Amino acid sequence: MFEFALSGWRSGLRGHSFRGLGVLAVALLGFAYLAAGFSARQPMTVALDVGLSGLRFSLVLMALFWVQELIAREVDRRAINLSLAYPIDRASYVIGRFVAISGLLLAALLVLGTALWLATRVSSGGYQQAYQVDLGLPYWVALFGLWLDVLVVTAFAVMLASLSTVSILPLALGVAFAIAAKTLGSVIDFLFVRDAEGIDGLTERYNPIIDSIRWILPDLSRLDWRIWPMYGVSPGTSAMLWSALMAVAYCALMLSIAVLVFRRREFA
Repeated sequence: MFEFALSGWRSGLRGHSFRGLGVLAVALLGFAYLAAGFSARQPMTVALDVGLSGLRFSLVLMALFWVQELIAREVDRRAINLSLAYPIDRASYVIGRFVAISGLLLAALLVLGTALWLATRVSSGGYQQAYQVDLGLPYWVALFGLWLDVLVVTAFAVMLASLSTVSILPLALGVAFAIAAKTLGSVIDFLFVRDAEGIDGLTERYNPIIDSIRWILPDLSRLDWRIWPMYGVSPGTSAMLWSALMAVAYCALMLSIAVLVFRRREFA
C-alpha cells in the first residue's frame, strides 16, 4: 500500500491538472481579497466567507482530477495491469491511491489555507470591524472540516472509478455528488421553514423522498464550520464529532465497496 501511495503522490504533483488548478485556486483567493472591498463594515468576514467557498471548489476539482488521473485513466489505458501483476492484494492499490490523494489534498489545503489566512488578514485595510474574525484555532478547525468534506467526495469518486469503464464518469458524477451533498441540509431546512410558515403538507409530501435520500447521500453541510471563525459561534463539540464520524464512516463504506468491486473486476 505504501508503494502505491508514494507513487500516487509523485504522479499527482507532476500532473498538469495540479498546476492548472493551483493557478485557479490562487485566482479564487485573490477574488476573495477583492470581494472584501464590497463590504464597508465587515471586509474580513466577506473575504473569509468567499475564500472558504473558493477553497472548497478548488479542492473538490483537485480531488476529482487526481482520482481520474491516478485511477480512472490507469484503468482506461490498461496501465493498471503492470501494478496488479505483482502478487499483492488489490485492496492495497485502492487504499494506497486514496491515501495519496488524501495527502495531496491536505498539502494543498495547508498551502492555500495559509494563503487565505494572509489574504483575510490584509483585507481589513486597517479597519476595525465590530465582529472580528477568529483566525486562530476556529479557523484551522474549519479547514479540517473542509478537508473531511472533500475526502467524502474523493471516496465516492474512487468507488465510481473502481467500477466505471468510462474514465470521465468519476469526474462528472463526482461534481454532481459534491453539489447535492452540500445542499442537502439547506433543502431540508427550507422544507421545515416553509412548513412552519403555513404551507400545509409540504413536509409530509417530500419527507419520504428526503428520508430515502438521507440513506444514500451524506449531509456535507454539517462539516461546514465557518460560522465559528467568522462569527464566533461554535457548532458544538458533540455536533462536530458526530459530523466527523459521519464523514469517516461514509469514506469507509465507499472504500469497502471499491475494494469489493476491484477484487472481482477483470482487466483485459
